Amino acid sequence: MAAKQLSGKLAVILHADVVGSTALVQQNEHKAHTRIQDSFKRFGETISKYHGQVRELRGDALLAEFDRASDAVAAALSFLSDQAKFNAQLDDDIRPLVRVGIAMGEVVIADNTITGAGVVLAQRLEQLADSGGICITPAVREAIPRRLPFELENIGEQELKGFDEPVGVYRVALTRGATVPLPEPGRSSGPAEGLPKLKIVITAAVIAAITYGVVNWQPKEPITPEPKEQTPSEKPSIAVLPFNNMSGDPDQEYFADGITEDLTTDLSRISGLFVVARNSSFSYKGRSMDLRTVARELGVKYILEGSVRRVNDQIRINAQLVDGETGGHIWADRFDGAMADIFSLQDDVNREIVAKLKVNLTPTEEERLVKVETVNPDAYDMLLRGLQQYTYYSRESMVTARDMFKQAVALDPNYARAYSNIALTYGTEINFYWTPNREESIRLGLEYANKALQLDDSIPQIYLTRSILYLSQRQHEAAREAAMRTIEVFPDYADGHAALAFVLSYSGQYEQALEALERAKQLNIQVTGVYFGVEGRIFFLMGRYTDALASLEKSIELNPGFDRTHLTLAAVLVRLGRLDDAAWSVEEALAISPEITLAKERREANYLHEADLENYLDALRDAGVPE
Repeated sequence: MAAKQLSGKLAVILHADVVGSTALVQQNEHKAHTRIQDSFKRFGETISKYHGQVRELRGDALLAEFDRASDAVAAALSFLSDQAKFNAQLDDDIRPLVRVGIAMGEVVIADNTITGAGVVLAQRLEQLADSGGICITPAVREAIPRRLPFELENIGEQELKGFDEPVGVYRVALTRGATVPLPEPGRSSGPAEGLPKLKIVITAAVIAAITYGVVNWQPKEPITPEPKEQTPSEKPSIAVLPFNNMSGDPDQEYFADGITEDLTTDLSRISGLFVVARNSSFSYKGRSMDLRTVARELGVKYILEGSVRRVNDQIRINAQLVDGETGGHIWADRFDGAMADIFSLQDDVNREIVAKLKVNLTPTEEERLVKVETVNPDAYDMLLRGLQQYTYYSRESMVTARDMFKQAVALDPNYARAYSNIALTYGTEINFYWTPNREESIRLGLEYANKALQLDDSIPQIYLTRSILYLSQRQHEAAREAAMRTIEVFPDYADGHAALAFVLSYSGQYEQALEALERAKQLNIQVTGVYFGVEGRIFFLMGRYTDALASLEKSIELNPGFDRTHLTLAAVLVRLGRLDDAAWSVEEALAISPEITLAKERREANYLHEADLENYLDALRDAGVPE
């Protein structure tokens, strides 16, 4: 069969290479090739997340294609930021420094190989870029929405080899203090032919975060929390920083993250400790900072840090407890074992922490620490892989995560935690309107939650999922009871308090909802965009429109890809008399979800009181949401 030709196609082309790769290879050929390959593998993953497609990978160079200039620039900035952090942790000079050129032009694609003037232009621009820098053409600059946080420096027209006329060139950098726009949800990776373009280009973003206070999300570039005072509690306070992956295999990152998250959860469920929420600690992943500064920003007395090394079936966990005031080490140890021993290894780490901090365990807590959640280490490994997929928060990754959780169940049919996470994927789909069959997702979510409950009634995600799904059925009292049960089994579970706030807000209990949300913020100081979104909707329903505006603007800054936040903002702007701005917010929401109508909102809204629903719909009607 003849190769498919796409002649004359206009595309955005990204070309990247490693600066001084020859010199790196001369220092240590094997190590240099390994690190360059790893760098471009991670770059390729980033490109895919930003809906681009890697067309060629040649030694020390990479070529990719995008539909949108903003996606290409955001992908490059995101990767280069990560690469700088990656290089900073290396203890030698074999550090792959990448530079990028981005151009627009006609290309020809055949058998996944791409050629044309646009490719050559991107390559020439890349050669003008500084190490760790990006150069673009004026055409790319004009295609980037002005609201995106990119700083552009015009370096004038440049003579480029192979081009008769000088070409204008701009350097691109991220605006100081800003975060890289995240991938826009709901779009398939890779350029597609024949798809209609959205009339509004939305800041690239992932649908964030928690499922109405359910699951925490972190931006690729962490937002440093405001420094807080020491937690007002007599309990020892501790933050578990992300353990480093020392396996020599970047694909094992999920395993190190999973161990960190499990240690955080186990310690959080000890009543004599105050433990900072997982996503607050994970905001420091990949960052090299003085631990005293980290402790001060997180408001804790102690820091637990360490590393995980996994080679075949063997596991090594290194852990150390640090005094957050002095930076001195209180305790450090190494824990070795096989994969089959993973839960006892985690138990050993937890017990050392408890002993050093002189915390007394209750009988229930003693029992919980020695509990083995599955007898099959492969099932646990598959669950951790699924959790990594879950954190990508897209339609596709949610399906992949569910499949991995189901594989964990197939390996161990009595694995309650895997069943609870299967249920949670259905709850997430419901909340983000990702499911093509709402009733079927509700049915399956409740079915898997009930299966998990039969096996283990101490898993908070079971009740969290029930709360979500009951609310989607407008069973407000059942949803409230499930949210309360979430907090009962895990009192310091920030998302449990946020879920309660969400349910109460739809039930008209605004003051109680704000109290629950405030508790969630205390436990999870790295406040997510969805927290602010829930807060803004509560303020709207209370008629506190100025407060609502402030909260919703924070929410959109952290999570610009959630359509319902834009709709709530539109309703607030109507009440403030800013109809033009309200209309723009509606356009933003429609660009994310073109199917939004007043009829759909009426059908799917979860308000208990008709007056709250009509107040919301009337404001949206004035903002221009179609009937």
